[in-house]
Amino acid sequence: MRIFAIADFRRLWLAGLMVFVVRWLEMLVFAVFAYRQTGSAFVVAMLTMLRLLPMGLFGAFMGAWAERMERGRAMVLIVLGMLASSATLAVLAWAGQLQVWHLGVAAFVNGIGWATDNPVRRLMVGEVVGAERMSLAMSVDIGTNNASRMLGPTLGGVLLAQAGIGGSFALCVVLYLVALVACLRLRYRNTVMPAGGGAVLARVADGLALAWRDPRLRGTFVVTIVFNLFGWPFTSMVPVIAQDHLRLSTEGIGLLASLDGVGAFCGAVAVALLVRPRSYAAIYVAGCAVYCGMVTLFALAPHTALAAFALLMVGIGGAGFSIMQATLVYLAAPVEMRSRALGVLSVCIGLGPIGFFNLGLMADAMGAQSATVATGLEGLAALALTWPMWRKI
Repeated sequence: MRIFAIADFRRLWLAGLMVFVVRWLEMLVFAVFAYRQTGSAFVVAMLTMLRLLPMGLFGAFMGAWAERMERGRAMVLIVLGMLASSATLAVLAWAGQLQVWHLGVAAFVNGIGWATDNPVRRLMVGEVVGAERMSLAMSVDIGTNNASRMLGPTLGGVLLAQAGIGGSFALCVVLYLVALVACLRLRYRNTVMPAGGGAVLARVADGLALAWRDPRLRGTFVVTIVFNLFGWPFTSMVPVIAQDHLRLSTEGIGLLASLDGVGAFCGAVAVALLVRPRSYAAIYVAGCAVYCGMVTLFALAPHTALAAFALLMVGIGGAGFSIMQATLVYLAAPVEMRSRALGVLSVCIGLGPIGFFNLGLMADAMGAQSATVATGLEGLAALALTWPMWRKI
C-alpha cells in the first residue's frame, strides 16, 4: 500500500498500533481482575468510564492546546506518561500490593493519553498524508486499531491465566517502549501557533461554535454522542456476561472479546477497498445502528456461537462508524479549525462515561444481560429520534 511509503505515517501508525494493543489488553485485564476482586459489574463499568472521562473533561482544550504544541514532542511526553503508569502497575502486581483503586488511577492517566489521539496523533496523520488520502489513512489506522482489538484481549486473557496480572503489565511496558522509539524518530514538525494567537478559552469557544453552526459537523457529533452513550459502554459488560452467563474460562473470555476486533478489522478492510466519498455519511450512520442492534443480540444470545456472531457484527458496524467519524470531521472543518474540531469530537466521545455510569447502575440493579439489552435498544431509539439533526451530514 503506497501510503506506507511515507516514513512518518509508518511511525505514527506503529505508535498507534502499540498504544491500541495496550489499551484493549488493559481493558480486559482490568475488567477481569476488578470483577473477581469485587463481584460488582458497576465497578467494572466505572474503570472503563475513568478511561474515557478525560476526553469529556479535556478534549476541547486538547484541540486548542494542540495548535500551540510541537506535536511530535507532545507524543513523546504522552507515551512516557502511559509507560510510567504501566510500569507502576507491574511493580505493584509483582509486590502483591495491587488494588482496584490503583487500576482506577491508571485508567484515568492513560485516558488522558487517549484524549490526545484525535487532536494530536490523528491530526498529524492527516498532515503527513494530505487531505486526499485522509480516508485511506483513517481506514488503515482504524483497521489497525481493530486488529489490536483481536490481539489485545487474546493476549490479556492468555497472560492473565499463564503469567498473572504482573506479566500482563510487563508486556504493556515493552509495547510502550516500541511506541516511544517510533515517536522519537518522527521527522515531521508542525507550525506552532504563537503565544499571542488567541486565548485557549476563546479558541475552544470558536471550535464549539463551528460545531453548532455547520450542519455536517453538528450531525456528525450527534451520532457520535448517541454511539458513546448507548453503544460503546456495552464493552465493559462483555467479560461479565462471558463469565456469568456463558461460563467461559479466562482464555475463553479473551477470545470472545477479541471477535469484536475480528469483525472490525474485516469491516475496515472492506471500507478501504470499496467505499467511496459519496457513501461516507451512510456508512457512518448505518455503522452506529448495526452496532447498537448487535449489542442487544449479544446480550440475548443463549449460547457462545450466537454471541460470537453478534460480536463479529458489532465489530463490522463499529468499523464503519469509527473510520467515518474522524474522516467526516477532518473533511468538513476548515483547515485552520481542524485541530479544534477534532478536540470537540474528543469531547463528544468523552460523554461516554455517562453511558458507562448508566449501564453500571442498571447492571447492578437488573443484571448485566438485561442492562445491556436496554442500552442497545436505547441507542436505536436515540438514533431514530435525532434523525432531523444528522440527516444533513
